[in-house]
Amino acid sequence: MKRSALAILLGFAASLAFASEAPAPVAKADPAKGKAVVEQVCAACHGIDGNSAASANPSLAGQHPEYLYAQLAAFKKGERKNPIMMGQVASLSDADMKNLAAYFGEQKPKERAGTNKALMEAGRKIYRGGNRETGLPACMACHGPSGAGLPVQFPRLGSQHAAYIEKSLKDYKGGGERVNSIMKPIASKLSDADMKAVAEYVAGLR
Repeated sequence: MKRSALAILLGFAASLAFASEAPAPVAKADPAKGKAVVEQVCAACHGIDGNSAASANPSLAGQHPEYLYAQLAAFKKGERKNPIMMGQVASLSDADMKNLAAYFGEQKPKERAGTNKALMEAGRKIYRGGNRETGLPACMACHGPSGAGLPVQFPRLGSQHAAYIEKSLKDYKGGGERVNSIMKPIASKLSDADMKAVAEYVAGLR
C-alpha cells in the first residue's frame, strides 16, 4: 500500500528533527538585558524591534530564540562566515547572545507580502507540495504551513524579506556563507526561478 503524501512529509520532518544542526534550547535568558545589547549592536541593521528596513538584512522579530542563538554562536566560532556579523558578535558574551535572542523572539514580526502573483502561486506549489520529479520535499514539512517553523529544529520563515530568503537559498546551494547538511541537498534541487518563487510566497506567510 502506498503511503499518503502527508505521511511521507511528516516522516521526513520527523527524521530531520534529530539532525546534528538542531540547536540546543536557550535557557535562563533575560530579554530586558537583551534589549540593551540590541540598542547598542543590532538595531542599526535589524531594527530595534527586529523588523529590518533593508531587505538584505533579515528580520529577526518573532524568530525562535534557540535558532537565533545557534546562528550567533556559529558566527562567533567562525562556522558561519560573514565578515560583518563575525565582527559584531566578537565582543558578545554567551549570555549576551542568549539575552538578545530572547528579546528578538518576543517581538512581533511585521506583516509582508509578495509582489508578483504569478511567482507567489508557483512558490505556493513548491512550498506546500515540493516536486516529485526532482525529489524535492515540501518546505512546509519542516517550516510549517504558515512558515512558523518549529522551535529548536527549524527557523521561522513567514514575513521574512523575499530577497533575504532567495539569497539564503542560493548560498545553501552554492556552498557560500550558509553551510547546512539538510538545506544544501534541498536547495540543489531548486532552480533560480524556483528560489525566487518560493521567496515571494514565503514573504506573505503569517
